[in-house]
This record gives sequence, C-alpha cells and structure tokens, in this order.
Amino acid sequence: MRLHRLTATAFGPFATSQHVDFDTLSEAGLFLLHGQTGAGKTSVLDAVCFALYGAVPGARQSPGASLRSDHADARTPTEVRLDLTVGGRRLEITRRPAQPRPKARGTGFTTERAQSLLREYDAATTTWTALSRSHQEIGEEVTRLLGMSREQFCQVVLLPQGDFARFLRADAESRAKLLGRLFDTRRFAAVEERLAELRRAAEQQVRAGDERLLALAHRMEQAARAPRDGDLALPRLRPGDAGLAGTVLGWAALARVEAREEHEAALLRAQAAEARQADARAALDAARERARLQRRHAETTGRRDALEAARPRHEARLAREDRALRAGPVLPALRLGQDAARAHAEAR
Repeated sequence: MRLHRLTATAFGPFATSQHVDFDTLSEAGLFLLHGQTGAGKTSVLDAVCFALYGAVPGARQSPGASLRSDHADARTPTEVRLDLTVGGRRLEITRRPAQPRPKARGTGFTTERAQSLLREYDAATTTWTALSRSHQEIGEEVTRLLGMSREQFCQVVLLPQGDFARFLRADAESRAKLLGRLFDTRRFAAVEERLAELRRAAEQQVRAGDERLLALAHRMEQAARAPRDGDLALPRLRPGDAGLAGTVLGWAALARVEAREEHEAALLRAQAAEARQADARAALDAARERARLQRRHAETTGRRDALEAARPRHEARLAREDRALRAGPVLPALRLGQDAARAHAEAR
C-alpha cells in the first residue's frame, strides 16, 4: 500500500481542511511525524485508519467518542479523503462519520448519517470512476486488498501510543502479554505448539532409530563374538542419549576396521592352508603313485620267481619237444619197420 494524499476536514483537532502530500514526504524514503503533544500527530494516523475502515483505533472509537472537531464551524462537515494505491489499483476513499448539522429550516441540529464513497482512477482516460457508496462493500474491498482487518491493521501498522508507553514501562512478562495482545500472537503460539509436536514426533523417530541402531550394533557385537579383555566393546548407551548415533557409528567404523583386519588375516590363513593342502595333495598323489609302482614291482617279482621255479619243467618239456621234432623225420621209417616186422611174423 502506498499513500498519496490525505485531506482531513473538521476532524479531530483540525477545525479546517488539512492536506498531507505523502508523495512529497516519501521522496526521501522515510519521514517523521513530529510535534508537541496535542499537535495532531495521532489524528493524522486516525484519519488514515478512518478512511480505510470507517473507524479509528484504540479507545478513541469507544461509544460516545466523537471524531468531529469541537473547533470547526457548524456548517463545515467532518470529512476524510484518502488517495492511495493498493493491489496495483489507484483508489480514493471518502468518508463522513455520523454528525450533527444545522437544520435547513428553523433552528437546532439534525444528525446526518455516515457516508462513504469509493472511486478508482483510470490511467487510460485520466478520470475517476465511482465504485460504491456502501459501507459494507467498501470495507470488504479494502480488507481484501490490504489482507488485514481493522484490528489487525491497528495492531501491526498503527501501534497505539498509550500501549507503546505501557510497553516501555512494563516488565518482561507484562511486555510479552502486551505484545501478544497487540500483535495477536495466537498464531505464533499455534506455530510454537506445532513445532513442539514436530519436535516430539522427531524425538520419537530419533528414539526409534536409536533402538534399531543399537539392535544392529548388538547383533554386530554378537557376530564378532563376545568382547575379550582389550577388545573393542560397544558403548553402553540408551535410546535418546545425545550423540548416540555418532558414537555407535564411530564404534561400528572401528569394529568394521577390526573385522576387516581379521578378515584379511583369515584370508591369509586360508591361503596358507590351501597351499599346505595343495602340498599335502601332491605328496599324497606321489605316495599313491609310489605305492602303485611298489605293488606292480612286487607283482612282477612274484611272477618272475614263479617263472624261475617253473623253468626246469619248461626246459625238460622243451627238450622232449626238441627230441620229438628231431624224431619226426624217422617216424615213417619206424612205421615201415613195424609193418615189415608184422608181415615177417605173419609170414613165418
């Protein structure tokens, strides 16, 4: 929201029309409302709030309080006109509170009803277009554009002077209560409660994670055998203890290093055992081959001895066969001699 011009007539302490050019004041970026007590500093802010919401902040809006200047001429109506840009739209809001005015006929006063007017500036045609004269419609439109109700606007943008003075003099507890009332810290309390719930849920998750982590660590410890004197032992921690995860992970890293060293030593021992097994298998194969050769030698020696024992009979058989072979050529003559002898015998 950016304010451009404010005109307040017969409003608060101002008997006549007072014009405030906020564009000129805002050229330097910041400006200060300065003046003695009763000079009308708060009334300027009240006029801005009244133009926006049709009411002023704090106790000045209490029943019976009047926004009309006691010094204004009876024929001068109380009116506030505010030119501002909000939500990318150039608007002009004019408001008149319910106020007495002289009767048109006779003497005395009559109460004039409150009036409101909302206009929007069209840059293309450089003209103002009336949008509404309804208090409710204008209030809803301003609340929608600003995103704040009058109470929120007064609490956040316009800090009442009396409450600010009490704030400066209050102790810490009272100051916290006052700030809670001024700025409606219920949403912050809700956020705090939500954060507390998230913290409790996170604590439960951490505790559950610690329990799982410790269970895994105990399984690791059991798998690595019960620790002996001088061995790395698992720190005795409980779920939820500070630094548990880091401590257990550090222990697990050391245990992993020790397990890796033991694994490498076991691999070396296994390799040495495999080498010894290979040597033993080679020796066994050699012994088996030697035993086979020895059995073959024994069998051959036995056969040789048997053959040597049978040699005389074999040689006698060979001699007979030789004599038989040599007698073969004379066998026919012998048969002829036998036949002749039988014939001779028969002839005799």
